[in-house]
Amino acid sequence: QVQLVESGGGLVQAGGSLRLSCAASGRTFSTYAMGWFRQAPGQEREFVAAINWGGFTTNYADSVKGRFTISREHGESTTFLQMNSLKPEDTAVYYCAAESRPYGLGPRNQYEYAYWGQGTQVTVSS
Repeated sequence: QVQLVESGGGLVQAGGSLRLSCAASGRTFSTYAMGWFRQAPGQEREFVAAINWGGFTTNYADSVKGRFTISREHGESTTFLQMNSLKPEDTAVYYCAAESRPYGLGPRNQYEYAYWGQGTQVTVSS
């Protein structure tokens, strides 16, 4: 049984930083692409960042490029999202997702991910 558990969310002032973690269990995740998505109140869930199975290719939403960094250690089951220079518009529930994909890039489309965590709240105050 695949389980993804996010942690690291919280309340931070604008300009601050947070580091989210996604601990995966139940499979060998070395062939899985991992993604982060977020959903603000009243809005649809949107792509934030993704990393491919080997951890050597990443892609980001334009809104977070240069501020957020997704990472993982190859063969390890934890994925991270380092968030710097946070803005109030980054406030959302952040979700980790996993998809078996031992090739290419991590998907940007949420519907391509089979497994999801329960989410962690990030609140950025102005």
